[in-house]
Amino acid sequence: MSAGKNIEEGLEFMPKFGADGLITAISQDADTGVVLMVAYMNKEALKLTLETGNAVFFSRSRQKLWKKGEESGHVQKVQQVLVDCDQDCLILKVKVDQGQCHVGYQSCFYRAVKGDSDGKMELVAEKVYDPEEAYKKS
Repeated sequence: MSAGKNIEEGLEFMPKFGADGLITAISQDADTGVVLMVAYMNKEALKLTLETGNAVFFSRSRQKLWKKGEESGHVQKVQQVLVDCDQDCLILKVKVDQGQCHVGYQSCFYRAVKGDSDGKMELVAEKVYDPEEAYKKS
């Protein structure tokens, strides 16, 4: 089987990290199917996620590993990792007990573009927790 065909149809996990060393990782609620967030993983974050069963990402803004929930307590327990055909994007099916967005929503996708307006959005969800309480610094 050619390398391309093996990546696309084979059963060996060969994740393709970009030139920046990252792979896109989409977190999806395993129970509801709601897309919770999009983040990135480097090799170490992916390895830790698979080893621990807890979602670990790489923060591009902070340039370091980010264990989801390390500050807020809103962890993601990974139930399954789906891999796309090119092995350059992952979907993490996760169990969650609280909101996942750092501004207080269940999902980071809490707004929608209004179809009949020029660049306007509307809220399509309500906050499920108070981020100031979750992110209190000791």
